[in-house]
Amino acid sequence: MNALKADLDGDRAVARLMGFLAIEGVTGQEKAIGQAVVQALIDAGVSRKWIRFDTANEEIPFPTQTGNLIVSFPGTRPGPPRLFMTHLDTVPLCAGAKPIRKGDRIVPAGPTALGGDNRTGVACLVTMAATLLQQKLPHTPLTLLFTVREESGLWGARFVDPAELGNPVEGFNVDGSKPAEITIGAVGAERWEAEIVGRAAHAGVHPERGISATAVVALALADAYQNGWFGKIKRGRHEGTSNVGSLGGRDGQSAGVATNVVTDYAQVRGESRSHDSRFVRAITAAYRDAFRTAAGKVRDQRGRSAKVRFHARRDYYPFHLKSSAPVVRHAVAAAEHIGMKPTLRSTNGGLDANWLVRHGVPTITFGAGQNNAHTVDEFVDVAEFIKGCRLALALAVADNGT
Repeated sequence: MNALKADLDGDRAVARLMGFLAIEGVTGQEKAIGQAVVQALIDAGVSRKWIRFDTANEEIPFPTQTGNLIVSFPGTRPGPPRLFMTHLDTVPLCAGAKPIRKGDRIVPAGPTALGGDNRTGVACLVTMAATLLQQKLPHTPLTLLFTVREESGLWGARFVDPAELGNPVEGFNVDGSKPAEITIGAVGAERWEAEIVGRAAHAGVHPERGISATAVVALALADAYQNGWFGKIKRGRHEGTSNVGSLGGRDGQSAGVATNVVTDYAQVRGESRSHDSRFVRAITAAYRDAFRTAAGKVRDQRGRSAKVRFHARRDYYPFHLKSSAPVVRHAVAAAEHIGMKPTLRSTNGGLDANWLVRHGVPTITFGAGQNNAHTVDEFVDVAEFIKGCRLALALAVADNGT
């Protein structure tokens, strides 16, 4: 039997997926799904000594129940070490999800998202591991990485220690819809925050004594919008996007407490994205300048202006792999060998692959049937999920020339 076209138990793979979809594990709360994956791997014949959790959660600056799950498979034949990865967490909209099968789709039974993003990836890699062991298929050394907190900022991938991954020469990230769409590039992003400190005053009796933080926000965002820095952005050959995600006050409260009080504090959070790392910084700088300029315009009767504290942090770096890169050629050849017609693409979304490439592991991404992620209309295309499992298996067993 050709190892690239090895048999795969589709019914068992779907049953495994249904089980993982039913386990809650929103971002930062991955302990239960992590333990379920460990048990599924052990049930499939994976040695306990190959399985461990790292301590990335101790580095992540938000409460996170567990570290990344790492599984190391010794090779059964010589060849380059390979990494397969996916993320354990789902978005909060998936809390309480109950999957049901409707024909060729899996959908949520209630008013939640489903969690196909990314339990399809989880089930895909467990299925790959189970098939390798059960059919004793030859493979080079493999590492499976199940990351945490992908949905809230790619944190698990950011803080994974590359030394824990077995020095892979290429990586394969399972996250998306169609297996035949091979993602070889993604944007980089910054997240920024502006705090505006004004001065409270009675808005009816002495509004001139106040300094309105609300007015500063309004002027700054109007400036960014009018000058083309909001939404889709194009400056000559440079392109990117930006968004303002939240506007509020202290401790999660509203900006301002009453209509008769001049707002003395507001907090705005946003993001900047581009395939050009320098242009990401330029977008963020435009917002910083807009807030600082607006703060200087809003003054009280004594000429005092608002103050702005502006902070930005790198979320992830952009990357783009050449079509001639070995990992890309390997993915294309394996997909073609099992009857797919692969296409190469870049995405305007961030992926765990962004950080793996940054860590020195050239990594492509392919899908396994998730659709309409992060919405109550989410569903899994069962046929595409099975195709994703087959592609993962083909990549695991292929030799250097595929």
